Amino acid sequence: MKRRTLIQTAGGTALGLLGAGLPLVGLTQDRYAKYKGQTVVMSIPAHPHYDAMLKILPEFTKQTGIKVETDRLAMARMKDKQLLEMAKPSGDYDLCCYVVMWKGEYVKKNLIREIEPMLKNAALADPEYDFKDLVKPYVENIGLVGGPRGYLPGPGAKLYGLPYGAETSILAYRRDLFEKHGLKPPTNYAEFEKLLPVVREKTGIGALTSRGQAGHQCVHAWLLHLNPMGGGIFDDKWKPYFNDDTGVKALKFLKLVSDTGPIGIPGFGQGEMITSFLQGQAAMYLDSTLIFGQVNNPQVSKIAGQVSYVLHPKGSIYASQSGGLGLAIPKNAKNPDAAFLLMQWLTSKAQDKAVTRVGGVPSRVSTIADREMVLQYPEFITLRQQIDYIDLDWRPIIAEWDEINIQALGVAVSEALTGKKSAENALNGMVPKVTEIMKRGGYLKG
Repeated sequence: MKRRTLIQTAGGTALGLLGAGLPLVGLTQDRYAKYKGQTVVMSIPAHPHYDAMLKILPEFTKQTGIKVETDRLAMARMKDKQLLEMAKPSGDYDLCCYVVMWKGEYVKKNLIREIEPMLKNAALADPEYDFKDLVKPYVENIGLVGGPRGYLPGPGAKLYGLPYGAETSILAYRRDLFEKHGLKPPTNYAEFEKLLPVVREKTGIGALTSRGQAGHQCVHAWLLHLNPMGGGIFDDKWKPYFNDDTGVKALKFLKLVSDTGPIGIPGFGQGEMITSFLQGQAAMYLDSTLIFGQVNNPQVSKIAGQVSYVLHPKGSIYASQSGGLGLAIPKNAKNPDAAFLLMQWLTSKAQDKAVTRVGGVPSRVSTIADREMVLQYPEFITLRQQIDYIDLDWRPIIAEWDEINIQALGVAVSEALTGKKSAENALNGMVPKVTEIMKRGGYLKG
């Protein structure tokens, strides 16, 4: 198979999924006419949301005459390829999917464009787009760079991308097993800790599945518990404090998750974690809302109709993940206007519903609140509540985060999960390395 795929318009379109009422007359047609025949080359990951996107994408070409080619890579390879292409005088990519942790680095290296000027360009902007309907924390987390701490909303923040595949965390559990054994899903971490060994003993399967693979994956899993427990990575002066009592407590909890969960957690990435839940190897799942589109897909799931959802349990506070994927336009794109039109189309109200119906995740309030969508996806009721607890400072999205995440914390957490070191020793051992990275980046003096 060719790695880059030209999206064909003949056959297999999702017209029936889009519903009626798409505005294809007047100004809408004029907006696309200038770019008919151009090709937008799009960098995308091997990821369930973008697999869903491929099902609706032919309709864009049918409606606009703009062709789309996709370069689909594993997430681990995608960033290296994007950095290579965006560093050229004229790159291969017109539109890039990026992971939220990359946004600061891409802006610092002057690789991606501001989006707001294009949203305000009357020749390009759809007057029916309704920017305010996008889930606000998703926009702030995925798209903003340059505000407080370099990545939060506030003075100096500018918009460099739009959410597409954004997510937060939610607790899914096997309703059938919990009812059979008289169990209740946890509402707080005290209940959670007591419940894990009980679920393992009573059900005979893993209690809670989790990521655990060294690097980004195990850090993600640790942060899921660190933030609700009231912990963090840096104080307000960028001094590391992830090794305090709360950091250790969160890592010990993750070790308990690994010990009572399905076999193999220390080697699980996101895919293995999801698969273990969908294949009936774990009674609970606490991670990305990406799970919504997978649970009832008979091609990957054995637990359709048996899953319910509740809020991410409370620690000292309620706090849920902020993360996922967005779309950005490289500075060196050959067809930036056509790329923006595709970005705008994909994140529109109609296409947000369309991609959700074929297994993607929603990014708009109107999708999550829509009566027909809620009837089909009752988990949206819990999602609307969970969004209120999104922690935009869930991780420090500075340009140096990838290095800290993968080469320092990703080593420490893995050492604790595999039993090579105690939680205390593992975290303490990485403070000097993280401190040095922060000094090199100019955050700390001396």
